[in-house]
Amino acid sequence: MKEQLKLDISGMTCAACSARIEKVLNKMDGVEANVNLAMESAAISYDHELVSSSDILARIEKLGYGAIEKVEREAKAQLKEEEINAKRRKFLLSVLLSLPLLYTMLTHLPIDSGLPMPHFFMNPWFQLLLAAPVQFYIGGPFYIGAYKALKNKSANMDVLVALGTSAAFFYSLAEGIKTIGNPFYIPHLYFETSAVLITLILLGKLFETMAKGKTTKAISELLNLQVKEATVINDGMECLIPIEEVVAGDRLLVKPGEKIPVDGEILLGQSAVDESMITGESIPVEKSVGDRVIGSTINKNGTMTMKATKVGKDTTLAGIIKIVEEAQGSKAPIQRLADTISGYFVPVVVGISLMIFIVWYLIVSPGDFPAALETAIAVLVIACPCSMGLATPTSIMVGTGKGAEMGILFKGGEHLETAHKINAVVFDKTGTITKGQPAVTDFIAYQDEKKVLQYLVSAEKSSEHPLAEAIGKYGLEKRSSTLPVKRFKAIPGYGIEAKIGTDEIYVGTRKLMKLKGISYEGFEEDLIRFESEGKTAMYIAINTTIMGMVAVADIVKEQAKLAIQQLIELDIDVYMLTGDNERTAKAIADQVGIYHVISEVLPEEKAYQVKQLQRKGLKVAMVGDGINDAPALAVADIGIAMGTGTDVAIEAADITILGSELTLIPKAIALSKKTMQNIRQNLFWALIYNSAGIPIAALGLLAPWVAGAAMAFSSVSVVTNSLRLKRVKLK
Repeated sequence: MKEQLKLDISGMTCAACSARIEKVLNKMDGVEANVNLAMESAAISYDHELVSSSDILARIEKLGYGAIEKVEREAKAQLKEEEINAKRRKFLLSVLLSLPLLYTMLTHLPIDSGLPMPHFFMNPWFQLLLAAPVQFYIGGPFYIGAYKALKNKSANMDVLVALGTSAAFFYSLAEGIKTIGNPFYIPHLYFETSAVLITLILLGKLFETMAKGKTTKAISELLNLQVKEATVINDGMECLIPIEEVVAGDRLLVKPGEKIPVDGEILLGQSAVDESMITGESIPVEKSVGDRVIGSTINKNGTMTMKATKVGKDTTLAGIIKIVEEAQGSKAPIQRLADTISGYFVPVVVGISLMIFIVWYLIVSPGDFPAALETAIAVLVIACPCSMGLATPTSIMVGTGKGAEMGILFKGGEHLETAHKINAVVFDKTGTITKGQPAVTDFIAYQDEKKVLQYLVSAEKSSEHPLAEAIGKYGLEKRSSTLPVKRFKAIPGYGIEAKIGTDEIYVGTRKLMKLKGISYEGFEEDLIRFESEGKTAMYIAINTTIMGMVAVADIVKEQAKLAIQQLIELDIDVYMLTGDNERTAKAIADQVGIYHVISEVLPEEKAYQVKQLQRKGLKVAMVGDGINDAPALAVADIGIAMGTGTDVAIEAADITILGSELTLIPKAIALSKKTMQNIRQNLFWALIYNSAGIPIAALGLLAPWVAGAAMAFSSVSVVTNSLRLKRVKLK
């Protein structure tokens, strides 16, 4: 039996770090690890009979990284804030020490700037005094990270920074030593190169940390929805307690304007509840005794007493937060390519840098050690693969967060990636395209409308058939009174008969009319018209005369046609799957603009039909809401469950649409396309940046401090580009 372990990882600086941890952990027996650089976390599945959680923690720490089991979000937020403040203080100190050194760089310019240069600024010991704290105190973490990486036969960004800055620092120190006893020697000092490099990289890391915090805004917004306190009723007394102390079975009081504390069931009272934060439906839902309510939704206008049924981690909102967290922490397949490249990139760059140093020292500028060293340092620094490692996870985090805000829950990064490949969407009809509840669509009375409706509603009141329930609701809407029924009989497959007063009432099909010898000649046209529209139509006869007709249908959802039109605009084939006969199915399909209809399908055949489409080479998304949809949802390339459906369907799906808003389905696919586009942009610019930067640096056209600035801000630009997804408009 596999157990799950979620860790917060500290000390990772680039994709090579996360790739190294993941590679080492996955070599342990019974361990499957997924390490996320952007979230600084690891999701680990392990066999407790082969390895323990303490073994895993020890292995990570041996690699040189910190690892603790996931802390409470509030504590983690505080730690992150402390980290930002510490980086900010170090950066300001580094700026203070580096500014005089940066000023000395004016002497390296080929033109006379005309600015005064204090003589002591050029003193090697003054520069050493400023540069040493930056190199060893502020830049100390780079040395520690590099040592740990090399100790574990790996290489990361720390190795590149430590090598580059150390070369500049110690070469300058050696040049300073040459001035001892030789006052006429003019040293070639590059203290400013190492100090300014570290300062700029630190600035980039500070911006990166701050920007990464914004990518988890979706989780923060969901957490802000959670209720902090609840009013519990004990022995008639009301008591306000923290939400953490509420247990299943507690009786809770919810007043108008308050948030419902947890998921539960109404015991007393009625109200309208605003469930828009969960379902996206803006119209409040009427709730009364026996109805389910969802935690964190808003009680609008009535006082209610409810029983808590789901608390803590079991509530609907907690489940949504968990899905979003897991999706943000998961790894999309495209990320593995970036991780693989980053893992090999650092040692290759060190080799290239060494080769370029030799070429410059021996061929390009023979004997010019400073020029060769400066060029090699620029290559080391410009080639850091930080931006490549952040390219995918930041986009996944923002994309899944954006989806959650809209009511679209992706269960993992791989599903967010796969969704953009979908070219066929299969809809289950009942409860997905339609509301799943029959309703009266048409009522015709050929004589005395009030009497015919009254007799119809009275007769159907004794029936338990779903169509009778729809007629009963229609009667209430029309405020029709009912009469006592003396006799009632349901005739399966035909209809019903009843006696009201001295009159015999018959409601049913042609077969019922034939059975009772009632002529329906002259009334056939309306019946055929209703049936062609996909409705169930029934004659209403009183004694021996046809008096009216009623048509009942499972009504199509208001947004169904628009959603299907939007899918077609995305070049996606849309199919409808139903157990209805071909004529009824075609009528529903015509209403919403679906051209591909698969009718008369048994529940157990739905998965088979999805497989048939896949065999044609289609990437199929299945949309459903019922228990019988679960196998098809699991088989499809992407299973999409409506949030109003069964728990089984939601569990089997890869994407859950909160509520019943069908237009979120094309939005989910469009969001996937936008996210993948964003990832490709990030990877393209990260690769182009490194590919173009290395030759430019190798030609000596890039000063090390410029390379450092470019490297630092490349990571920031990737995170910033990912954050653009938050503002993307989806049709």
